[in-house]
Amino acid sequence: MTLRQFSLHAALILGGLLMLFPFVWMVLTSFKGETQMLNSPLDWLPAPWRPENYTDALSAMPFGRAFWNSFYIAVINVVLTLATSAMAAYAFARIRFRGSGVLFVLFLATQMVPSQVTIVPLYLMLSELGWVDSHLSLIVPSIVNPFAVFLLRQFIRAVPIELEEAAKLDGANRWTLFWRIVLPNIKPGLGAYAIIAFLGSWNSYFFPLIFLNSEELATVPLLVARFAGDHGAVNYGLTMAVTALSIVPMIVAFLVGQRRILNSMAMSGLGGR
Repeated sequence: MTLRQFSLHAALILGGLLMLFPFVWMVLTSFKGETQMLNSPLDWLPAPWRPENYTDALSAMPFGRAFWNSFYIAVINVVLTLATSAMAAYAFARIRFRGSGVLFVLFLATQMVPSQVTIVPLYLMLSELGWVDSHLSLIVPSIVNPFAVFLLRQFIRAVPIELEEAAKLDGANRWTLFWRIVLPNIKPGLGAYAIIAFLGSWNSYFFPLIFLNSEELATVPLLVARFAGDHGAVNYGLTMAVTALSIVPMIVAFLVGQRRILNSMAMSGLGGR
C-alpha cells in the first residue's frame, strides 16, 4: 500500500468514526438514568445500565401502533410511487409526441418548488376531500415523484431499443413491452428507488405534523417529537431509547441497499442520448 492509499484509507476511517460517534453516544445514553446525564465530569458509560428505559419508553406512548402506521404507509408509498413513476418514465423515454421534451422539463421543474410553498393549497384541497387527519393525506400526494420518474427514465433509456423492436415483430403491444421487456431490465433502479422512498417516507415529519392530529394515527417521527416534548427535558435516557428504536428500520434498509443505491446512481447516467 502506497503512502497516498494509506492516507486516503486513514481519512475515510476517521470520517466514518466521526459519523458513527453520534449513534454510539445515542445508544449509550439510552441506557443511562435520569441523573447520570447531569454528572460532571460527564460519564461516557452507563452506571448502572438501565435496559428498562426501552420498556418504559414504549409503554409511555403507543409506539407499537406508530411503528405499524409508519411501516404500512411507507410500503404503500413505495409500491404506488414505483407504479406511477415507472409508467411515466416509460412514456417519456419511449413515446415521442409533440412537446414531450418541454413537458418533461416542466415536470422536473416542479421538483424545485419547496413543499412548504404548496402546503396551504394542498391542505385546503385535502380538507375539502375529508382527508385531513387521515393516512390518505400522506399517501396520495406522494405517489407522483419527479425524481423517481427521472431516475427510472434514465434506466429505461439504457435498455437496448432492439429488444422492444424484436418483441414488436412477435406481436407485442405497448403494455407487453413495458411489463415483460422494460421492467425486468430496470430492476436495479426500481430496487434502489424503493429503498430511497421507504427511507423518505419513514423519516417524514413535516407532512404528518401538518395533516395528522389523532395520536392513534401518528407516525414514528411525529410520536418521537411529542414524546421528547413531554419527557425530553426530564429524562434523556427515555428520549434516546425511543430515538434509537425509531432509526433501526432506516439503518437496516440502508445496510441492505446501500450498494444497490450507489451502483444505480452511477448507472443512471449511462442511458442518455
